[in-house]
Amino acid sequence: MSGCPSHVLFEHASGYALFTVKEFEEIASLTAEVTRALSDVSAFNGILNLVAFYPFKSAAEALANINAISEGMASEELKIFLQANLPKKLKKVLLGMQEPKLGAFLAEELDGLKVTHVGGSAEILRGVRFHFAKLVKGLTNEASSKAQLGLGHSYSRAKVKFNVHKSDNMIIQAIALLDQLDKDVNTFAMRIREWYSYHFPELIKIVPENLLFARCVKVIKNRKELPDNILQALEEIVMDSAKAKAIVDASKSSMGMDISPIDLLNIDLFANRVIGLADYRAELTHYLRSKMGSVAPNLATLIGDTVAARLISHAGSLTNLAKYPASTVQILGAEKALFRALKTRGNTPKYGLIFHSSFIGKAGTKNKGRISRYLANKCSIASRIDCFSENSTTIFGEKLKTQVEDRLNFYETGDLPKKNLEVMQEAMAAVAQEVSEFTVVTKKKKKKKRKAEEAGEAEAEADVEQAPPSKKKKKEEPAEAVAPETPKSEKKKKKKAKEQEAEPEPEPEAVTQTTASEKKKKKKKKNQVE
Repeated sequence: MSGCPSHVLFEHASGYALFTVKEFEEIASLTAEVTRALSDVSAFNGILNLVAFYPFKSAAEALANINAISEGMASEELKIFLQANLPKKLKKVLLGMQEPKLGAFLAEELDGLKVTHVGGSAEILRGVRFHFAKLVKGLTNEASSKAQLGLGHSYSRAKVKFNVHKSDNMIIQAIALLDQLDKDVNTFAMRIREWYSYHFPELIKIVPENLLFARCVKVIKNRKELPDNILQALEEIVMDSAKAKAIVDASKSSMGMDISPIDLLNIDLFANRVIGLADYRAELTHYLRSKMGSVAPNLATLIGDTVAARLISHAGSLTNLAKYPASTVQILGAEKALFRALKTRGNTPKYGLIFHSSFIGKAGTKNKGRISRYLANKCSIASRIDCFSENSTTIFGEKLKTQVEDRLNFYETGDLPKKNLEVMQEAMAAVAQEVSEFTVVTKKKKKKKRKAEEAGEAEAEADVEQAPPSKKKKKEEPAEAVAPETPKSEKKKKKKAKEQEAEPEPEPEAVTQTTASEKKKKKKKKNQVE
């Protein structure tokens, strides 16, 4: 009986609707009849009665209300709506709702209100959702669907645009493309090496690097028709005069076969593609570095841009990575090895994607597991700072990096590192100083802008005053100029006369003071004589 509500609140894209449930005690016991009545509007109208409907005035108000509901909070409009339309004795009311978090919030805000989201309220709300356009007067199915579609688009758009600067989705796509480019460049470079080696096989041993090999192929082309400036061009590419001379000497005595101009043209075009992909990869790494500096600066300074980006990509987002414990961050990327070890009861992996960090490479074989555990701990701290801090700074990342380096030194030499509390206090002090300096600089800039604006206004006023008057005004100037000069001179003379009269005024005060003192002395002498 207690599961069926007396009132039902329904949140729609067009507004809030409050219904009263008729004969709710019988409905609670007969849930099957409620489910049968859902298909028929007339039968469902016998169960519910619309008390009030609050329509949203604009799309912005609807978005604000749905954001509040998603966070489990009630807007001021909803509170006022319920206080105005619910009975005054809230202890007798059992309000049925769909969102349990919102119900708990309303139960705290409105004293005495009881809220439920189970029992018969779920079935009743399902029927309200199905027949809502027919239960509210003036609302059609088309208008209801348009309101739902518009609010859904605006809500999803607001969630996507929550923070444009911290868009970790761009990092996920960039690191995935970077890994794909690495594979493609290596494959294409091997292909061009095999292809050009039919003509000049000795070049592979002299220039083993893939990108340099492609650039050398583009410059050499046909080894039997070398241009005169080939040595200088090869020196610019290889950055070694001896190696460039060795290439020229090897081309003269090569064992390779002759090549046709069409084949050489295709090899040249393919070399251009390889060089273009390599250049694009360099631009992509620069873009990834700048993006990591804005999204996760502390994690990037601690463990490097590419490793940090791979961690974010593997976790799905920076928020997911921040929620992971340090033990999960340590083996992130080694899930197959972990499950295989658990199945076979073998040794679990010590590191996953963190293995590509330079810290684990520096550590000895005995200390690799320990340093990976310590590094995962610092990575989880850095990711949480980056995810939940408002000001982006690299101070925490630098301090955490020094901590890892000190820990490596401790494993080798035994020197005790600083405690985590001391390091974090130093970092907080440095951040506070940086923020204060930033505010001072911004204030100075604002003052300079204000002074410049005031100076510009003064110059504009001076230009207006110095502007040449018209011909008509020039004729009237002498008469106007003579007239105001006489009263000004008279006023100045009067002021000077007043000042001269005011200056000798303190003299009589001095005289009166002396006379009073003399009278006192005479009285004293008379008294002594008597």
